[in-house]
Amino acid sequence: MSKTSAQEFDNQYLRGNYAPVTEEITATNLEVVGELPRELNGRYLRNGPNPFNDVNLSTHHWFVGAGMVHGLRLREGKAEWYRNRYVGSKALNEFRGLPDIPGPNWNSNDGGPNTNVGGFAGKTWAMVEAGGCPVELTYDLETVGRNNFEGTLPGAFTAHPKIDPVTHEMHAMVYAWPEWMDHVQYVVVGTDGKVRKTLDVPLPGMTMMHDMSLTQKYVIIYDQPVTVDFNMVATHSFPFKWNPDYGNRVGLLPREGRAEDIIWIDVPMGYCFHPMNAFDNEDGSITIDLCNYASMFNHDLLGPFGDSLSHLERWTVNPATRSVNVQVIDESPNEFPRHRHDVGNQPYRFGYCSSPSNQPGKAWPTLKHDLKTGERKVFDHGAGRAAGEPVFVAKENSDAEDAGYLMTFVHDQGKDAAEFVVMDAEDFDRGYVARVKLPQRIPFGFHGNWASDASVPPD
Repeated sequence: MSKTSAQEFDNQYLRGNYAPVTEEITATNLEVVGELPRELNGRYLRNGPNPFNDVNLSTHHWFVGAGMVHGLRLREGKAEWYRNRYVGSKALNEFRGLPDIPGPNWNSNDGGPNTNVGGFAGKTWAMVEAGGCPVELTYDLETVGRNNFEGTLPGAFTAHPKIDPVTHEMHAMVYAWPEWMDHVQYVVVGTDGKVRKTLDVPLPGMTMMHDMSLTQKYVIIYDQPVTVDFNMVATHSFPFKWNPDYGNRVGLLPREGRAEDIIWIDVPMGYCFHPMNAFDNEDGSITIDLCNYASMFNHDLLGPFGDSLSHLERWTVNPATRSVNVQVIDESPNEFPRHRHDVGNQPYRFGYCSSPSNQPGKAWPTLKHDLKTGERKVFDHGAGRAAGEPVFVAKENSDAEDAGYLMTFVHDQGKDAAEFVVMDAEDFDRGYVARVKLPQRIPFGFHGNWASDASVPPD
C-alpha cells in the first residue's frame, strides 16, 4: 500500500479491519474456550481480498484485492492449526520473482480467486467471478495451480456455484469481463469434477452477475442494473456501476431447457448479491428469498456498503403472468445468507445471515429467521464485535432442519483481534458452544465453507 494514508481519500475498504494483513502464518494447538464438538472433523475455510502490493487508494475497489484463504483445521475436539495463504496467481508470482502458477489461463487473467473457497469432488477450490479460472489448493492451503475441471471448462467460472443436494452436481451462471460482452453461460459440473453441460445465454449488456438461484425445475438468472461503465475502465480498478436505465429482471431457465425457453420477468429496481434460497410452489409460482439493496455502486464506487445496506425479501414470481410479489421479511441489514444444505432448492423454514454495518466500530450480529412463523432471533457477539457469514454444519443423528452449528470468524474491533466461533443454530440463548482464539487479525472478507475430512480427505 502506498505511503499516502487511506483516510485522506476516505477509502473505508482499506481502513480498520478491511486493511490487509502482511504475513502468511501457521499456528498450531490453538486455545479453545468452551468445547468444540468432536464430530467436527475438517476445515473451516474463508476467502477474501488482501492486496500484497501498492494500490491507488483513491480508486482501489475492495473486490479486486488478491485472494487470501484463512483456514482452521478441527479434529476430535481440538483446533489443530490455523493457516492463511495467498491464492496463487500470475501477479503474485511476478511480485515474488517466480514463474506463473501451473494450469491453463483461458483469458490471461493476472489475478487469483478472492471470493469463495470450498470442497467439491474431493478437492479444495478457490473461486472468483468475472472470468477467472478456479485454483486448486492442497489440504494445507498451498496453491496447486489453476484447474479448469480437468480440462472440461471452456472459459469462465463463478464464485457462487450451487450444489444440488439431490444430484450433488454443481450449477453455475458465469460472466466474463471483458471477453463476453453479450452473453453469460450456464455451466453444470458433474460429481466427477468434470463439466457435463454449458449453455450460452444472450443478454442485452454486461451485467455483474454475482450469483444465481436453483430450484428443482429452474435455473434463476439475475440480470441486474449494475453494468460495465466504460468511463470507469480507465480511471478505476473496477468497471461496474449502477445503471437503472438497464432495468432489472430475473430469468427462469428450465434446467434442461434452451436459451429461447427462458421466461424473463421484470422485478423492482435494486441489486442482489446473494439469494438465500429458492423453490417451486404447487401453484406453479417460484419463491425466492434474497438480500436486496436499493442501489449499488451509485455513489460509493469502491465497495458495496456506501449507498445502502440490504434487507431480506421474499419474492413470489409467477411465470404465467410474468409478475412478482415482494414481501419484506426484515428491514434491518441482512447479508451473507445461508441455510442448511439439505433444504436447498425446496421449501424450507430457517435461514441465517450476518447483519453488517457501514459504521466503524459497530457490532455485526448473527441473525436467525424462522420463515414459517416470522420470528427473528439475534446472536449478539458483543460491543464492537463483527461476525461474518454464518456457515451451517448439520449435527450428527438429527434431521431437524435447524439441528446444526453455525461457524464464522468474529473480529473484535476494540482488541483488533479475531476468533473462530461455533454457535448452536437451535439455541442462540446457549451462547457460544466454543471459541478459538486466533493468532492474528482476519480482515473482513467474503465467503467460505466447511470442508469435512470425509468430503476432502487430508493429503
